[in-house]
Amino acid sequence: MDTAGTIPMVTVRAGRVTLSDRRTQRSWDVELSPYRLAAHPVTQELYAKVTGERPSSARGARLPVEGVSWLDAVRFCNALSRQEGLTPAYRPGPAAEDTEWDGHADGYRLPSEAEWEHACRAGTDTARYGELDEIAWHRGNSGERPHEVGGRRPNAWGLYDTLGNVWEWCWDVYDAEVYGSYRVLRGGGWFDERWSCRASVRRRSHPTFRIDDTGFRIARSAPR
Repeated sequence: MDTAGTIPMVTVRAGRVTLSDRRTQRSWDVELSPYRLAAHPVTQELYAKVTGERPSSARGARLPVEGVSWLDAVRFCNALSRQEGLTPAYRPGPAAEDTEWDGHADGYRLPSEAEWEHACRAGTDTARYGELDEIAWHRGNSGERPHEVGGRRPNAWGLYDTLGNVWEWCWDVYDAEVYGSYRVLRGGGWFDERWSCRASVRRRSHPTFRIDDTGFRIARSAPR
């Protein structure tokens, strides 16, 4: 685990992941190069340090930040990159759908949907990488509230809370043909039933919407 910088990052190995879309009954393989992914979702403490803002409904320094939109997450990534002297990954446009990702930038960014699922699975091919109550906060054990990051057992690659606690924004558009600019959410949250906390489950939301069970974790492209 790389602990240099602001947040612990895990180097995720190259690999292949199969994504699927329930509406179209389509599945497709994605080849991934190595990348780095935060060991846990962005905390309220870090979000406030970078942005000066405290948007979350529940309050606690080590709780995952929530109540943040996809655009808020993009702006956070760019702000953190600038603070650490890195090249921002995003070029914002006049609307969310105009935001561009610079694939050559070394700054922080959101994971792609494929990167997220590959990292969540950590080499497994089952719905979850362990017994759900041991690895995730969900409606059945959370007391219907978020919990501090890193409190459940990590997966084999050292990643915490990929399932449960808060849903996590990904870079990708969910289904442009039907939902326009809506972006992908992954992982399930503290208010979700057990079936939602699976590696393959997808949810969507408008990139400007803020929801009290939705946060994000940050990624970086591996040096070329």
